[in-house]
Amino acid sequence: MQLITTLLLVTIRAGTSLLYATLGEIYTERSGILNLGVEGMMMMGALTAFAVVYKTGNLLFGVLAAMLVGGCMALLHAFLSVSMRANQVVSGLSLTLFGTGFASYLGQRLGPAKNSFNLTGLTGERFPIINIPFLEDIPVLSAFLQQDILTYLLYIIVPLAWFYLYRTRDGLSLRSVGENPRTAATVGINVMKTRYAYTVLGGMLVGLGGAHLTLAYTPGWSENITGGRGWIVIALVIFSGWNPARAVFGAILFGGINAVQYRMQAAGTVIPASFLNMAPYLLTVIVLAAMTILSRKKKTSFSSPSALGTSFSIEDK
Repeated sequence: MQLITTLLLVTIRAGTSLLYATLGEIYTERSGILNLGVEGMMMMGALTAFAVVYKTGNLLFGVLAAMLVGGCMALLHAFLSVSMRANQVVSGLSLTLFGTGFASYLGQRLGPAKNSFNLTGLTGERFPIINIPFLEDIPVLSAFLQQDILTYLLYIIVPLAWFYLYRTRDGLSLRSVGENPRTAATVGINVMKTRYAYTVLGGMLVGLGGAHLTLAYTPGWSENITGGRGWIVIALVIFSGWNPARAVFGAILFGGINAVQYRMQAAGTVIPASFLNMAPYLLTVIVLAAMTILSRKKKTSFSSPSALGTSFSIEDK
């Protein structure tokens, strides 16, 4: 039982950054905007959060800065995709290339020449683990109650995200924009404003996911710290069927595999490290294949928003 509790504990910690980013991408895609820039946005969020905390010592400032950077990058994507009607795949991939490259550059050398510092290999302050009194010794349950504040926030955010999407008028408007923007515009919904708003919101959550990496999960900065998590997020969105509640199970699954493979490497398993490293991405391929098969069999609960990746303008009404 103790082993299960320990594995679940590290799985939840590993899945937190994935879940924040997945929630953000779900809301973005529900508006009909496909954002493949998640990897670059998470990388920039991770770097920004750590750099700000390293300079100021304030964890809250680091989180807010990461969300601001993620929101600004998403705003650029929204401008290209919504206003300029550019190809959303190309725009998103450009964000990934820019974000990963720029974060790498800044991570090596950040600040004016006379006051520059190298972030590589540094460790910094982190969000402390908060134990819930009287409950922390209960097997299995204790794994959920020995987490940092960002993970605890998800216990509130996920139900609210689901409720907002499926039980509110604004959530209905969002889903209608992602399904049929022309019809949504006909009934008075501002499609462009909606897409802008949820693309930026999604970017802020992606940036927050990056911040969790450097301020809670593995406090510090290192090259390629996201390790492809942004691409796993894209698979998680499909795995969840664009549903915030299902995203929890996907984040635990992918986060668990990622955490366990690190533990196995540290324990000196006979399984080659290269095979363990590719395990999360192998699962990603399997999940994508399975979801494709289910979609072809008319499993509508896993179907993407009908207008995902398509442009819209007022003249289209």
